[in-house]
Amino acid sequence: MKLQNHLKSVLVVDDDQVHRYMLCSMLAEWGYRTVEADDGITAVTAVESHFYDAVLMDIRMTRMDGREAFHRIQAIAPALPVILMTAYSTVESAVETIQQGAHDYLTKPLDFDRLRLALERAVDHHQVASKKYQVEEEKTELETRIIGSSPPMADLLEMISYVAPTEATVLVCGESGTGKELVAEALHNNSERKNEPFIKVNCAALAESLLESELFGHEKGAFTGAETRREGKFVQADRGTLFLDEIGETSKAMQVKLLRVLQEHELQRVGGDETVKVDVRIIAATNKDLEKEVKNNNFREDLYYRLNVVMLEVPPLRQRGKDIRELVTYFAGKYAEKNRRDLEGITAECMNLLTCYPWPGNVRELENAIERGIILMRGTELTERSLPLPIQKQKEKLTMPAGNQSESLFEAEKQLILKTLAKTSGNKSEASRRLGITRKTLLNKLNKYDEM
Repeated sequence: MKLQNHLKSVLVVDDDQVHRYMLCSMLAEWGYRTVEADDGITAVTAVESHFYDAVLMDIRMTRMDGREAFHRIQAIAPALPVILMTAYSTVESAVETIQQGAHDYLTKPLDFDRLRLALERAVDHHQVASKKYQVEEEKTELETRIIGSSPPMADLLEMISYVAPTEATVLVCGESGTGKELVAEALHNNSERKNEPFIKVNCAALAESLLESELFGHEKGAFTGAETRREGKFVQADRGTLFLDEIGETSKAMQVKLLRVLQEHELQRVGGDETVKVDVRIIAATNKDLEKEVKNNNFREDLYYRLNVVMLEVPPLRQRGKDIRELVTYFAGKYAEKNRRDLEGITAECMNLLTCYPWPGNVRELENAIERGIILMRGTELTERSLPLPIQKQKEKLTMPAGNQSESLFEAEKQLILKTLAKTSGNKSEASRRLGITRKTLLNKLNKYDEM
């Protein structure tokens, strides 16, 4: 999440209240903003919903020790530096955790000069790592703008990577609000036509007479108001890509004209006799079942097969629940910046509500809900109070056994590892470096996933 300028923040984790209070007081004098957690479970929950520059954590704690908490934090925020505090009797455990990616460790009683130096180094390291991560993410976004690493989205992105470099006509199917236009953009931006125009037409937004002129252009005097010749979207998209959204809303007469252009690669302007050659790749999208529309005689079978050279199905958000947290974070940062809001995090209660809601309007509904929440936000955190009422009403459904919470954390770690492997094209050494774990640890985790 992109946050506004703020004090460098440190999460202090220790089950000794007196020691925790002493550390927070000292860090405040050094100019840090501190947040307290009294055990590993509380620390993991805090990292899930808030931004921190570093974590200072004791190893020996009652409910969840520092080593297990570190591994779970690492799965959520791999670039976040964790400094461990340990007694001499547990130095060996601390060193082992350092080898697995922890930033540093300090022995008790603490040397405060060394603590201050360790924190400064950790925060500097995090800022550099965050900038590098942001650049990598921006590169990915320029190529796809598609957010999500759930299995259905991973399959979709893999298909896009196969289809985009070809000249195949593509039919993108999916419910309203799932992001079909983003898929079309990704196909264009990863094709040989990426430096040529990408032209979009919403076929449902125009009457048939206007749609014909919009697509094919018209000659001067072709109809009342046609004072000059106008080139249509097909000509504007020449050598590029034309995206025909809501293709299922076109009339049978328009379907005949579209079929001719797809077959002959030529058209005639409205009111004209001249044949115009065009070189255009067609990507069409619909939220209808076109196969059923063909059977009901509402859509031409020959056009359906001409469009359906490759079909890409965009999954509804309810089938990609693991992506909700990532989408929420992205939209929260986007609209906080747009509306000049100082956003420091999202409360755990708010995130739970958002992940529980079924999202009948898909990603578009989620984006609108987050934008509303940011605008109505009180303070510096996004809370459930600023969400739309239908989402707030999910609160009574959020009673979740502790076992399910553990499964959720495990799944989050698994998806992060698989996403990182995908970004490194399966290079395990590079993936383990990015994740901040040893290659052996990565292999052990992958073997565990294969056994499930």
